[in-house]
Amino acid sequence: MKIVVLAKQVPDTWSDRKIDLESGILDRAASEPVPDEINERALENALQVKDADKDTEIVVVAMGPEGASKSLRKLLSMGADSAVLVSDDGLAGSDMVQTARVLAAAVGRTGCDLVLAGNEATDGRGGMVPAMVAEILGWPVLPGLDSIRIDADAVSGSAPVDGGNLEVSSAFPAVVSVTEKTAEPRFPNFKGIMAAKKKPLESWSLADLGIQAGPDAAPVRSVMVSAAARPPKQAGPKIADDGTAAAQLAEFLVSNRLV
Repeated sequence: MKIVVLAKQVPDTWSDRKIDLESGILDRAASEPVPDEINERALENALQVKDADKDTEIVVVAMGPEGASKSLRKLLSMGADSAVLVSDDGLAGSDMVQTARVLAAAVGRTGCDLVLAGNEATDGRGGMVPAMVAEILGWPVLPGLDSIRIDADAVSGSAPVDGGNLEVSSAFPAVVSVTEKTAEPRFPNFKGIMAAKKKPLESWSLADLGIQAGPDAAPVRSVMVSAAARPPKQAGPKIADDGTAAAQLAEFLVSNRLV
């Protein structure tokens, strides 16, 4: 079995992420870039299959700047066999549709049985790219699984819906997105870190994929009209308990229409 895990380099979620007020785009240079945690959980699900069947091949595929190779090396150190980074100057500022077109082309070139992805990235939270990739490939999609089972010829799992859980399954090939509930990612050990330095990490361009993509190739595109910094937080009133604290609190809640 060959499994592709879709990955993305994002600003560290524990840092202060900022918007570039000139472009309206996330300022990725303002904080440390890391592989998205949800991608690590998707990879962990693939690694558990590999633990049970050593013939399983895991390829990590990402789209991003050349510097994203650092994040891919971490995923390789966790146990993935190889990685592919699609990097091209023409892809800067791509929306979800253009990103999905690129990832679908890369997946098609790898020739895999199953695509695993996180349900949404922490820097955008669009949550649509896995389904878009499936649509472009013409494959079934199992979205937002809280639990997943990968067998030799099929994948199944449980997705939360209003009032309960939906049990879904599909034969291969298929695209699956998982939530943070599916698996706890393992930590890379020293052996894995050293081995990752020698594992294949290819860099593909749009020419390699044979497609035109990116903002300039989009039939329609969003245009940023304006952007403003988030206003600083203001401290609320302090209430000194001189015997009237309850009345003051009630008055504050009423005046702000909180009760």
